[in-house]
Amino acid sequence: MKKESRRTTNNDKQANGRLFGMIFYFLMALMFIWFAVRFAQIGLIKHVNHVNLRSRAAKIYSEKQVIHAKRGVIYDANGNALAQDTNRYTVYAVLDHRQKTPGGRPLYVTNKERAAKVLSKYLNISEDKAYQTLNPHKKTFQVEFGNAGANLSIRKMKQIRSAHVNGLHFLAMPARQYPQGEFASQLIGLATPKNNKAGQTTLVGQLGLENVFNKQLTGQNGYQTGKHDVYGYRVNQSRGGIPAKNGDNVNLTLQSHPQQMLETQLNNVEKQTKSLSMMGIVMDAKTGKIIAATQRPDMYSSTPVWRNMMVQDTYEPGSTMKVLTLAAAIDSGHFDPDATYNSGEWTLGGGKITDWVQTGWGAITYRDAFYRSSNVGFAHIEQNMGSKIWHSYIHKFGLLKPVNVWGMNQESNGFTTFKGSLTQANTAYGQGITVNVMQMMQAFSAVANNGKMMKPYFVKSVTEPNGKVIKKGHPQQVGKPIKASTAKQVRKMMVGVVEDQHGTGQAYKIDGQHVAVKTGTAQIGTAHGYENGPTSYVYSVVGMAPVNKPRYVVYLVMRQPQKLPQAAEVELASIFKPLMSYLIQRQKVGSSARQGLVKLSDYRHRNANKVRNELSSKRLQPVVIGSGSKVQKQSLPAGKKVMVNSRVILYTGGTIKMPSLTNWSQADVVRLGRMIGIKVKAHGSGFVSEQSIKENSTVHLGQTLTVKCKPR
Repeated sequence: MKKESRRTTNNDKQANGRLFGMIFYFLMALMFIWFAVRFAQIGLIKHVNHVNLRSRAAKIYSEKQVIHAKRGVIYDANGNALAQDTNRYTVYAVLDHRQKTPGGRPLYVTNKERAAKVLSKYLNISEDKAYQTLNPHKKTFQVEFGNAGANLSIRKMKQIRSAHVNGLHFLAMPARQYPQGEFASQLIGLATPKNNKAGQTTLVGQLGLENVFNKQLTGQNGYQTGKHDVYGYRVNQSRGGIPAKNGDNVNLTLQSHPQQMLETQLNNVEKQTKSLSMMGIVMDAKTGKIIAATQRPDMYSSTPVWRNMMVQDTYEPGSTMKVLTLAAAIDSGHFDPDATYNSGEWTLGGGKITDWVQTGWGAITYRDAFYRSSNVGFAHIEQNMGSKIWHSYIHKFGLLKPVNVWGMNQESNGFTTFKGSLTQANTAYGQGITVNVMQMMQAFSAVANNGKMMKPYFVKSVTEPNGKVIKKGHPQQVGKPIKASTAKQVRKMMVGVVEDQHGTGQAYKIDGQHVAVKTGTAQIGTAHGYENGPTSYVYSVVGMAPVNKPRYVVYLVMRQPQKLPQAAEVELASIFKPLMSYLIQRQKVGSSARQGLVKLSDYRHRNANKVRNELSSKRLQPVVIGSGSKVQKQSLPAGKKVMVNSRVILYTGGTIKMPSLTNWSQADVVRLGRMIGIKVKAHGSGFVSEQSIKENSTVHLGQTLTVKCKPR
């Protein structure tokens, strides 16, 4: 029995072992089949858990490098760069002795005494302070030098680098350069570096044109892709990507020389008078094109102002408003220049209106009221005209509503209650109503332009980097508030302000010229009435010339001068007279030049020497660049009309020798750079006085030419 029981047990064990073995082999077979199927699946479709293995592997052996787009350039009418990209640098010193090149050369500071000496020479830091920074108490990988070592220019960076100090390195950051400084700085605005969501540093417009056209100026970054092998070596044939699209350029109507004159003269008067603010603007009356415009304070002042006062600030214009009141009275048939009234003071609507000479001049004509700038006289003119008629002309002239100048934002409309006879009469001489500068310029254009009111503009065009025009500014008539005959009468009266013995504008007389002028003085208004005292006034002047067919309107505003070494009109005349004299003279020269315009032909594929002789015979200045015999490119297009003495550059290919650029305009230098493939950097404005590539030197593609310019 026991033996049989043992045999049965052994048999059961053997049976169980065979069963377990069969199950084990079966499971192993299933696992093998599953792995085989899975490997086949991965090999064929390259996906695991919704992850594309082919893509993942490619990423491991791929690299992607961002190509940063250049921000567009802002140019003046002469082709001078007013805002352009550059880099600013932060210097840092590596102290970790493990940092070396593959060849073993130290990348850390090896001579701290010399490093401190070099840094103190070029930075606003003492040698002792620099040395202390280079010797921190704790073990440090690298150190920086605070504000003294940050925001460095390219020039400063190169000076430090030229000393060849081991361990000093530089971190480059994109920055915006404004080569002309305070040249229309409030219009140009400001762009500053900011980090985007991807952690990249880009320039973002904060103020002015930089802000208004930020999207167009910014452009689009591109990228460059490449692959490397398992050892990290780049596979050159695998390179691809998308090129960066540089930002669009903004071209302005501001002209270099009148703008510089206005900036300089305004600076001089501001320093002498300590005025709280000043504004100056020059406009082409025929087109509305702004030729020059500036303000003080600006972003470069000791107490900077960050707003564009020409549209964001409003003020009571004072007696320059009498130009518009006179125009309305003449146009509506309510002005008799020979009628008389009693000057000095007049009680109206529960208040008193007084002249700036409170005793007045006795009984005078309304013609004299304009010459002498009598408030009482213009209160009578407004009453004779009627408040409804006068109010309608206020709106016809575009006051109290936005001008919407392209490129200027956050405009203030101005205000008047226009309630009650006293307030209504006050507006006739520029009190009790607020305006902005652009509203006044638009209104003055109707007087200068024989009734046609032109909208001011200062953006000439927005163009792609290749020059293709995307959008263009253009002359725009926005109304005709007065007749041409009215405008002529008003200008004739404005001449009397300068030339009549009683006129308030005698300080603005220009020898040998007739100019139409109106002066203005307004008290500073507050919530509690008008301020009193010698510093509580806004002084202004508007002038137009030539009188018969005005081309230019000049408007100057000086608010609350704290010092007056001489009369306010004399101070403003020191800006007005040289500026207007220059504009009149330029107009004469321009009229003569237009009689000698030359139309250019297509000179490509023609013999360069023959083309040079042909252009010289037409009183042009041909410049042949290159060693070839035939013209390949020309700086100015066929069909363009240019003035005699204009420079025409002819490119023939081959070896390029740098010509003498002395007295070349910046625009011509920029054209040269584009033609021969070199970079141009200009400092200053006007005409070339120095050049970095010497005359007759061989020029190479991609070389950088730096020129210094100054007015003639």
